Amino acid sequence: MIRRALLAALALATATPALADSALRRLSLRSEGLGWEAVGRLDLGGGSFCSGALIETDLVLTAAHCLFDHAGNRANPRAIIFRAGYRDGMEVATRTGLRAVVMPGYVPGSDDVIGQLMADVALLQLDRPIAAANAEPYGISANVRAGENVAVASYGQGREEALSLQRSCSVLGERLGALAFSCDVTFGSSGAPVFDLTGGRPEIVSIISKGAREEGKVLSLGMRVEPAVRQLRADLRAGRGVFPQVVGAAKRVAVGASSSTGARFVRPGSGPRFVKP
Repeated sequence: MIRRALLAALALATATPALADSALRRLSLRSEGLGWEAVGRLDLGGGSFCSGALIETDLVLTAAHCLFDHAGNRANPRAIIFRAGYRDGMEVATRTGLRAVVMPGYVPGSDDVIGQLMADVALLQLDRPIAAANAEPYGISANVRAGENVAVASYGQGREEALSLQRSCSVLGERLGALAFSCDVTFGSSGAPVFDLTGGRPEIVSIISKGAREEGKVLSLGMRVEPAVRQLRADLRAGRGVFPQVVGAAKRVAVGASSSTGARFVRPGSGPRFVKP
């Protein structure tokens, strides 16, 4: 069974049968990427990367552990590059990080599985906005329940040169806001947005934090992201927990306008903390 210890720790309900999952598909053509331009690759340096998505023209939502190094120290946001809609050497836009904020209580290397899963959320503010006409930011939704289907758009090991989309995978269960999915993710998929597709435009309901793969089966873990995003936006505006610190008054976020962490998905050889099969 996939990571029995993780499943036991989460004690996620799986009474509802999982719906049939669709295949993971590489978005190789420009036309296939329409509507997904706001998902991008976060290049962290040293050959490692995560996934992330715009929720404002200058704000990228990703996993908190992506913004820490192998020793558990905060990475320099200004050394992180966000490549929106990256595909085969081209992108809609490239921006450098300016500053970042992670959920209070996130502690790299903690053994508190659910607590750290719920806190594994971060916002990276970019040095300049990306025009919404080129990459329209996604809204945030709380519309996610066990037994329903979601979609995941991500980069990953062996598919780092183009975004891959799984249009339908299952919410296997939930406990205290921690969510388990059947979505196909791997190294590099940390921070990948999990979408509700029932409305007119995809809305983010979760992001990928951890995962495991065994005997062809996949378990991925995330959290209800809406409460965390609400808090992080307020913290960023107020300058609470922001790094690097801004000298003087806290800089206002323009609305519309980055261990031993136990969960990072990165390239081989760079110390991945993906839950290994």
